[in-house]
Amino acid sequence: MIERTLVLVKPSGVARGLVGEVISRMERRGLTIKVARMLIVTPDMAVRHYAEHKGKDFYEELVEHITSAPIFAMVVEGPSAVKIVRGMMGAANPLEADPGTVRGDFGLDMRRNVVHSADSLASAEREIAIFFPEGGELTV
Repeated sequence: MIERTLVLVKPSGVARGLVGEVISRMERRGLTIKVARMLIVTPDMAVRHYAEHKGKDFYEELVEHITSAPIFAMVVEGPSAVKIVRGMMGAANPLEADPGTVRGDFGLDMRRNVVHSADSLASAEREIAIFFPEGGELTV
């Protein structure tokens, strides 16, 4: 089934010049980048994005990190995109992420890891609406 999902290269990944690497990995896997943009995440966007973590001890640090500098957001499409992308990203904790995954190869810190990807189709659609309020489709 063709799915679409959200992938974010977080401020630490953008600062380290990893946007091209993440895009390249997606494209080499056969996924399609439907739309992408560099942006500054507003506090309102961050609160909506991390709503499920509100009240947890690491919540403030997540919001602080994602609003600290530009991110690169993209809508990625392909067969079973959510599961494939999640596998490509690796475990959230870089110490547990397998080599060959983005976090395994480039992650240094669990709370400031270099990428985010939606964990389900429902999350993907909710998150796409936050970062691409126009619907996540390229329009000309």
